[in-house]
Amino acid sequence: MGGGTDNGIFSLINWSWDEAAPYDTPVRWHTGDPETDPWEWRMRVLEERSDIAYAKLFFKKSGYITKDWYPYFLATRRQNHSFEEAYQDGKVSHDAKLVYDVVKDQVAVPLHSLKALSNLAQKEQKSRFDRALTELQTKLFITMCARQQKQSKTGEGYGWYSTVFTTVESFFPADVFAKAASFSYEEAVKKIESQILLLNPQAKPKDMMKFIKG
Repeated sequence: MGGGTDNGIFSLINWSWDEAAPYDTPVRWHTGDPETDPWEWRMRVLEERSDIAYAKLFFKKSGYITKDWYPYFLATRRQNHSFEEAYQDGKVSHDAKLVYDVVKDQVAVPLHSLKALSNLAQKEQKSRFDRALTELQTKLFITMCARQQKQSKTGEGYGWYSTVFTTVESFFPADVFAKAASFSYEEAVKKIESQILLLNPQAKPKDMMKFIKG
């Protein structure tokens, strides 16, 4: 598991302060260099690995969870419920259902198509769509899986790449969900807390719970 900015937990990049070089970091945004541009890192993870999920996971910001740790977050955030069960229990919004149904039906759908197909593409609906998309990622119902350009009538790609989303059930194999079902919410919380404190002994309980619950 991991994040970008630490929010009192931890960060994948160590930022140091120095008057001569106030932001001493290898990060170089929007250069297109796969070695130093974080925008490229997220796609490298999805293209080169099958055991790491990337999405808006922590504090409504993007981050990573490895396959080994994903069951613990499933047990805490979803408590091993399917989307349908969570929706029936009132734990997921109606807008989130509109978006989720499209992703599930399409299996994998780029962001530009998802907006239109979910009937939340109007300008005044942007905030509703964005909230639903974040909600589904944070609650571990959908995750990013690739990137894709828009297609011309001749089938050629053009423009900026869009993130492609899929359901978590399509992204990870069944054994991840079986493992999640093997322990309780309390056991999962305790396991994640122990790992956080190993990485950051100064982490505060309130921050840890926000990290765990999303």
